[in-house]
Amino acid sequence: LCEVSPLLLVFLECRELAATARERKPNAVVQISVINTQQQSLTVCSSTEIVEGTRDPLFLTGVTFPPEYPICEGTRFKLTVYDVKDKSSETRSFLGCTTFSVGDLVKSKDQQLTLSLRTSDGTNAVGSIVVSQLKMGEIEDGEVDQIATDAQGQKCSLICESASHRTTNDKDNSHLMNAVFKNPVCKVYRFQTVDRKWMFIREQMAECTLSFNIPKQLMTLYIQEDMRRIQELKELGDLSPHWDNLRKEVITHYGQIISSYQETLAELNKLTGSSFKPSISKAEKYLEFIPINLHTQRMRVNCPRKTDAAYDVVTVGAPAAHFQGFKHGGLHRLLSRFEVEKKNFSTAYQCIYYSPENTSKAKEVLTIISLLQPLISSLGDQLLHSAQQHSSDSLKEALKTLSDKTEQFVHVLKDELVKNALLALYTARPGYVSKINSTDRVWVNVAMSLNCIIAMVDRLLEHENNNQEAGADPSQADVITSHTNGDWHEQLYPLVVTLKDCVKEVVDRAQKSMAFVLLQEAACSIPQGLFLKQRRDVVFSQALAAVACGFVMRLYAGLDDKGFLQQLHTVGLIAQFESLLSTYSEEVGMLEDMEVGISDLRRVTFRIAEAKSDEPSDLQPTVTGRRDYYTVEVPLPREVFEGLPNEIKEGKPLHVYPILFNIGINEQQTLAERFGDISLQERINQENLKILNEYYRILSEKVPLECLPRFQAQTDLKELLEILHQNIQIKKRKNVEILWLAGIICRRMNGIRFTSCKSAKDRTSMSVTLEQCALLRDEHELSKDYFIRALDCMRREGCRIENVQKNIRCRKYAFNKLQLMAFPKFYRPPEGTYGKVDS
Repeated sequence: LCEVSPLLLVFLECRELAATARERKPNAVVQISVINTQQQSLTVCSSTEIVEGTRDPLFLTGVTFPPEYPICEGTRFKLTVYDVKDKSSETRSFLGCTTFSVGDLVKSKDQQLTLSLRTSDGTNAVGSIVVSQLKMGEIEDGEVDQIATDAQGQKCSLICESASHRTTNDKDNSHLMNAVFKNPVCKVYRFQTVDRKWMFIREQMAECTLSFNIPKQLMTLYIQEDMRRIQELKELGDLSPHWDNLRKEVITHYGQIISSYQETLAELNKLTGSSFKPSISKAEKYLEFIPINLHTQRMRVNCPRKTDAAYDVVTVGAPAAHFQGFKHGGLHRLLSRFEVEKKNFSTAYQCIYYSPENTSKAKEVLTIISLLQPLISSLGDQLLHSAQQHSSDSLKEALKTLSDKTEQFVHVLKDELVKNALLALYTARPGYVSKINSTDRVWVNVAMSLNCIIAMVDRLLEHENNNQEAGADPSQADVITSHTNGDWHEQLYPLVVTLKDCVKEVVDRAQKSMAFVLLQEAACSIPQGLFLKQRRDVVFSQALAAVACGFVMRLYAGLDDKGFLQQLHTVGLIAQFESLLSTYSEEVGMLEDMEVGISDLRRVTFRIAEAKSDEPSDLQPTVTGRRDYYTVEVPLPREVFEGLPNEIKEGKPLHVYPILFNIGINEQQTLAERFGDISLQERINQENLKILNEYYRILSEKVPLECLPRFQAQTDLKELLEILHQNIQIKKRKNVEILWLAGIICRRMNGIRFTSCKSAKDRTSMSVTLEQCALLRDEHELSKDYFIRALDCMRREGCRIENVQKNIRCRKYAFNKLQLMAFPKFYRPPEGTYGKVDS
């Protein structure tokens, strides 16, 4: 994640504010504005949180200005203090203001300013502010103690950092980070620890180029795959009228899908600028493949006498077909229902019913044989080249590789599905029925051809050994070698040609038989099955973009962690999705879509490659494959790539284990629990716990515990998994502890964390901020007196309210008071931050 050091970072504290009423202390907030001296205008740029009921408020939220902000020594700021009388209606009254310039601060003694707050006419003093400068990331223990003392002494701190300054362990402005993560937003806070020291928190949110790049690549692959399918159907040759009519109908539907995808892709290619899809666009057709509101968020913690730490999470709207809607449910329900109906369709269309496993197998066979045929041909040429060179070792090696790949080829084609499909195909072409027996012979001929080659090589090598043992005299050696040179190549050549011919003939028949399987599957699926395929494409596209973003973020963060890299190539990574969807109304359909989309991520592997250059375009991940199997290749600059373990550099497939846990928390979930059905949520949590336990078993067997990150909590992983199991079994209403435990386990396992709700904007914001404050409490000794204040700071002025602003152009979470009464206590935002808005 590209981390940005703020150009200006302001911490404020007021002293002896004037009270607006005799017995009432103010609820203070400070607004920071930039003064435009030429236009005699003010630009409001930020504000603090509200501190209630004190004349000496200490503000925990820093006010930041990004490096690109036009600030120089002459820039003047206005600090205005208000008393907030009603947070819900934002009714507030003016208390006082002051101004200063950056130059005043930089040139002052000890880089500190003491300023008076005055009334609007400048006549009366109503309090004071101290503005001081500090560099974060270079804080020594003594300096932190001094900051704590200053804060207790009722001063206001302003921290000013150079734009080029880097904090410890940051990789700021790295071309690698900046290539993938865009438009960062940074917020900074100071919170007190249990021993009254101050920790500094930097919270950063960014967009990801993969929001659009991955879906566009996927759509191109979808189009290519469907065009190949049409070509395979055309190459089936003459079919009976019944089958020919079905073929035409299937081709028409494939053509419609291709045309629709091409239109959408053309629209996407016109877009420039933003790298995320706002929640208000979730139901727009041309954006349906794009994940909703995909962002990365990192919290970096700087503590006295403790190592800096960073915690990442990816936030994304539920991967679901929002444009298509949820009137009839989501993918899990629709696919289950359709699979039953398809059996009836197969009878009506006089087709053989093929299960999803069989159709998936047919696609796999097509892919494998299309890869193996050219490979076998190439290996045959290598064998002949070795024979030409008269190299015994090279000949042995070439034969071994050729044998392995040919045997793999024969094994694939021995599948009963292939044999049965051939019979079905010839039944559909009566004139060719008699050829079924000859097809079986061709299958056998591939193995016989390979055996002939193996036998010939054995004879040639045996003859070579006999010559060496006989110790032929030098005068005859040239004659023998010359004669044998010609013999090796000449004797192997016709055998290799025969093998290639047999393989080619088998491939032709196997391709047609598998294409016929897919024709029958598609014919039974018209039109509902193809619509479901489109829905699944849409949902998977959103899910893959999210998991690719998370993988890249986690990889970049762990490039210097040898334990993490060992785990990555030995076992793979958990990708843990936390969902806050309810099991009521349309969100049931969303969850059913999301479940299938995340499950489909099991068909994805990652590979790391060396980038062609350090240009941003060459550092973008690329997707290859087909619907049943995709590979995401992540390029790294040469100097980074060279430091990776050999297994990763050699292209070993890297796996992710997608896991989903869902707990609904809103008022609709209350209805579901009391009057509806929560079995979907229960089943999802139970099934995914099994996957998590299995991952833990493999991890325990293959990776030393030292490879895993260290946490303050003493509870071991096995015990945490047992507690999670117990919580899932007890079926407690809105048991958010399931989400907390799953998140802790994921982080303890070096995994990738995702948080989702419908739009990743409101409920997601509550969850992310709660998790961050829990981490500060559990791992960094955040004082319990500051826990709720920290939560309110992050929710009122942090990255998540900026996310709301980006999505709906309004700084209000889409909740109302009645809704929030149904929310678990710690998922409720502070007064004044929510209201009735579009979501």
